Amino acid sequence: MKLAIMQPYILPYIGYFQLIQSVDLFLVCDNLQYTKKSWINRNRILQNGRDAFFTLPLKHAPQSAHIADRHLAPDFHADHLLKQFTIAYQRSRYFEETFPLLQRIFLHNDLNLFNFNLNSITEVCNHLGIQTRIGKTSDAPINHDLKKEDKVLALCHAMGAQTYINSIGGRELYDKERFNQNGVSLNFLETTQIQYKQFNSEFIPWLSMVDLLMFNPLENVKKWTSSNYHLV
Repeated sequence: MKLAIMQPYILPYIGYFQLIQSVDLFLVCDNLQYTKKSWINRNRILQNGRDAFFTLPLKHAPQSAHIADRHLAPDFHADHLLKQFTIAYQRSRYFEETFPLLQRIFLHNDLNLFNFNLNSITEVCNHLGIQTRIGKTSDAPINHDLKKEDKVLALCHAMGAQTYINSIGGRELYDKERFNQNGVSLNFLETTQIQYKQFNSEFIPWLSMVDLLMFNPLENVKKWTSSNYHLV
């Protein structure tokens, strides 16, 4: 069984969904401390020929609060974000096909940050036809005080995973030999850059998955999600 674990990012780039596609079980972290200026409540889209952030505003909370204990702010208005996406992409070829997905995501009525983002991940996976089982780390029967490699290995053993796949960004964090000694193969997923036409501007890579969906046929995006990467 292949396992991957990630934080609940909001509308991340294609590599996140390639990771989900590549495994049998994808665990989303709900019992980790929320990190400011991460991809948990913001990401990048194309706006006026440049990359620009969209952001989910959050209620004030203690710095130590877990992701599952954070909530969207009272002044969060889904219509404002939908308008930002509309202004940015209404001239794109696949806007009419993609906008209902954004409505299902941003009009979600559970404003708990983890639940809101988990719904967005699930909606995108459904849109792409990804059938990987998705769970949350807090449900795993392990000692949740463990850190880093110890926690990942405990999750692998608890879920019966023989292979753990991480995004390429974690290559400096985990030791393949230590995983092997604990009966788990470790691989890193590296996305092959995908280039496509974005209006008439210079191409900007690694934007939110929404950007790919706005400019490309859904079947192409599905194909890239399952093929345009390699494991190292």
